[in-house]
Amino acid sequence: MKSLFFSLLIVGSVLTSFAQSSPEFKKADKLLELFEDIENQQFSQEVQSEDQLSAFDITAKNWDTEHVKIDYDTKATFPLQITFQDSNYVSPIGRDKVITSRFGWRWGRAHRGIDIDLITGDSLFAMFDGIVRFANYSSGHGRTVVVRHYNGVETLYAHLSSYGVKANDTVKAGDFLGKGGRSGNARGSHLHLEMTYNGVHINPEYLLKFDNNNDVNASELWVTKKWTRPELHSSRRQSKLELLTTEEELEAYLEKPTEVYVVRKGDTLSRISARNNVSIAALCKSNHIRRNSTLRIGQKLVIEKTL
Repeated sequence: MKSLFFSLLIVGSVLTSFAQSSPEFKKADKLLELFEDIENQQFSQEVQSEDQLSAFDITAKNWDTEHVKIDYDTKATFPLQITFQDSNYVSPIGRDKVITSRFGWRWGRAHRGIDIDLITGDSLFAMFDGIVRFANYSSGHGRTVVVRHYNGVETLYAHLSSYGVKANDTVKAGDFLGKGGRSGNARGSHLHLEMTYNGVHINPEYLLKFDNNNDVNASELWVTKKWTRPELHSSRRQSKLELLTTEEELEAYLEKPTEVYVVRKGDTLSRISARNNVSIAALCKSNHIRRNSTLRIGQKLVIEKTL
């Protein structure tokens, strides 16, 4: 079919050249336009087919509707490159987003998402277009919905009181997913929101702004291990963001020397942790000390930089 169109286009081009000197071929231009319209329609159909294929592809590999956590065929390679086609997302709740607990170390355990306050029965919405991979009860998370999006990122919505979707449903950004609650291991009603890529948890605040504008932080983001390890952050405060949005910024980050903090009079691990935007657990691990270790004035502590 393509060869036929190509031949017709050549003929049309020849006819057009004659039309300049012969009135009998004045219609050649219209004929050529007709052939071009047919070719454009064919190309448009091919693009639509490719779009349908890409939509299908997100379910073709590592698609598990029975488990929240799944094993991926290939291990994630850092730094991760995450891209967004949209500059905004749809808020997962219909009220102001108040974060009550952040991605970080909490109660001696890793908190791999953020908690957003809500009232039981509040509606929850898909943040981006995608396909529901999981909609079932999960230990700890309670009633849970997981949506896989077309850039490979998955969003997890936990502690629901009821479902509004089922596995394999296709959803658009803003579609109803269910109602919030406190099912599972939840201290009060809230939305526990996680974002993962290839099974790796990423601090949601590195990817998105949780304000009233619902902005994506950048169309392209390079994610280092720093933003995937809760022990390097505190759940009580927002980590200072150092966004890597280009390969040049990534290279500059990798070339930066490891930071060293010199202990001053009156310093405690808690103060050093807050001042350097790093968890106490990470400080202890990097410097082989304990939480109750005595700090000396002039002592040097490594502030770990992670790829």
